[in-house]
Amino acid sequence: MALVVLLVIFGVLKGLDIYTHHGEAVTVPDVKGKSFLEARQILEQSELKCVVADSNYVSALPAGCILDYNPAAGQKVKRGHIIYLNINTLSVPLVNVPDVADNSSLRQAEARLLAAGFKISQVEPVDGEKDWVYGVKYNGQRLMLGEKVPINSTLSLMVGSGTAVIDSLGINDAEIKPEPSKQPEKKPTSGDDSWF
Repeated sequence: MALVVLLVIFGVLKGLDIYTHHGEAVTVPDVKGKSFLEARQILEQSELKCVVADSNYVSALPAGCILDYNPAAGQKVKRGHIIYLNINTLSVPLVNVPDVADNSSLRQAEARLLAAGFKISQVEPVDGEKDWVYGVKYNGQRLMLGEKVPINSTLSLMVGSGTAVIDSLGINDAEIKPEPSKQPEKKPTSGDDSWF
């Protein structure tokens, strides 16, 4: 009876080894920088599977290329193991343009836009207070508050040139001159001979 129990235990352990590929390991190949299709083909040749687990945006790299993966290259894993890929996004993400219109000087607006990752191509002069930003344009279209554009886009600024602005009544600020002060008329007083 003891011999039968030992044979059953040995058979079960051997079966588990075969089923789980115990002791059989493959090395994860290097697929960093490759396209998703190339990476999948290379991994499948090594009897590994892959899935996209995450994506990020790196402007200097091609869309869809492998940025990172886990387990990393050179690690030993069992055949059929899943490799989790992090790829470069296929489309450029859209981001909000910082609110610089009507509340920033040219210098402040440039600093905020450059810090947000945008480029500034030109400054378009408009009537208004000198060096005051009145609007932001993308591809020739004026952007409204909260509008999104592709990250790293080139924008142009609408900046006051220092010329006067015509208000809603059609009055030019530069033409408004103060009225000369009027002296009140002198009233005669008793005993004043200048009236006669």
